[in-house]
Amino acid sequence: MASERLVKDVRAVKDLVVPAMVSDGAGVRLKRSIATPTLDHLDPFFLFDNFGSENPDDYLAGFPMHPHRGIETVTYMLDGSVTHRDSLGNQGIIQAGDVQWMTAGSGILHEEMPHAGPRRLDGFQIWVNLPRQLKMTTPRYQDVSSVRIPELDAPGGARVRVIAGSVDGVEGAVREIFAGPSYLDVALPSGATFEHPITRGHTALLYVFRGQVEVAGKTVPSPRLAILGDGDVVRVRAPAGDARLLVLSAQPLEEPAVRYGPFVMNTEDEIRQALSDLRQGTFVKTGPASAPAR
Repeated sequence: MASERLVKDVRAVKDLVVPAMVSDGAGVRLKRSIATPTLDHLDPFFLFDNFGSENPDDYLAGFPMHPHRGIETVTYMLDGSVTHRDSLGNQGIIQAGDVQWMTAGSGILHEEMPHAGPRRLDGFQIWVNLPRQLKMTTPRYQDVSSVRIPELDAPGGARVRVIAGSVDGVEGAVREIFAGPSYLDVALPSGATFEHPITRGHTALLYVFRGQVEVAGKTVPSPRLAILGDGDVVRVRAPAGDARLLVLSAQPLEEPAVRYGPFVMNTEDEIRQALSDLRQGTFVKTGPASAPAR
């Protein structure tokens, strides 16, 4: 029985995904690990993008106004800045270290337009699926500044930014999330380790974007997405040189899912309805959104 387990089962690497170079939006070059012909999704994660370049030509075209329905989108910036605005009147600038967590729900139109320089644009976007009963929930926007994201020195030498979820009793800055994922940014000095419990049965993945790490005896270089098998904990070590990675986990929904572009719904009919709403101008179904979190 789980309650009698004295030895923690360490999650091993089940598969490694090499990100595909793609062009999205109006011509933004980025590395995509989820939402490719190789890997459509990892329930409940339906997209994982890593954008990063010192060349403004790779990103300035941005992501002009486009729709979403049925998901939550999470944008986490490491460097540079992106201007955001949406059909509900929210607008702002996501800067280095900031997070934007947007619940598309019943439907939202938004745009994300990167700024040039002064160094580079660097960050991530993930899509988290919404459960059937919340697909058409009221859209919501959370804008979380870098100073609100807690950081801690974990046992083993890791430095952790807790975006969502908790580490050693420290709660992440983004809360009241419908899908309830854990989202950690982990920096490992050479020789350091990081161990973190993850509920058995939950989907868990690592994205190594600097250096290399060792997970249950397997080396994971950057850039790579590591899909983890089941277990009680993830244990990561930086065997040679500094490393940095994201640790993501969430309970799978185990529901039917149909993806069409920026929509993730449960049925083909719901996709057709979303497209019909766009054509008829009835896609955005709510009034003004609640004020962004500060």
